[in-house]
Amino acid sequence: MPKITPFLWFDNNAEEAANFYASIFKRAKVHNVKRIDGKVLTVTFEIEGQRFTALNGGPMFPFTEAFSIFVSCDTQEEVDEYWNKLVEGGTPSRCGWLKDKYGLSWQIIPKALMQLMSDPDPEKSNAVFQAMMKMNKIVIADLEKAYEGKAA
Repeated sequence: MPKITPFLWFDNNAEEAANFYASIFKRAKVHNVKRIDGKVLTVTFEIEGQRFTALNGGPMFPFTEAFSIFVSCDTQEEVDEYWNKLVEGGTPSRCGWLKDKYGLSWQIIPKALMQLMSDPDPEKSNAVFQAMMKMNKIVIADLEKAYEGKAA
């Protein structure tokens, strides 16, 4: 077992959530479901090599944006796929953030955003930042237009 594993507190749907996440990511699977008196207590699952443990702990501690899962994407198609699947039944937010139907926050971010915002020319990097601030789902083509000084 890895030394550090994020531990996620769900109300009563940890197994459902783990199966949902495993259905979205190509390199994902549910490893172990621990039951007590027939009810799911914890679920261990993995997404892209990162292990998680999910607990059915009750409604006392809902998720907030203070914790999010960052997904680095190579292409717009990858951004679109993850965004569309994770936001279904959830809530979109700004700058590539969303809350899934379980209330867990995700950041679906193309690598191009970080590359364009890292440009040493502050005018270009600021233009990309300003374009991102207007987006919910990140659109790489619109970031590139902003970078080139064209209206997005």
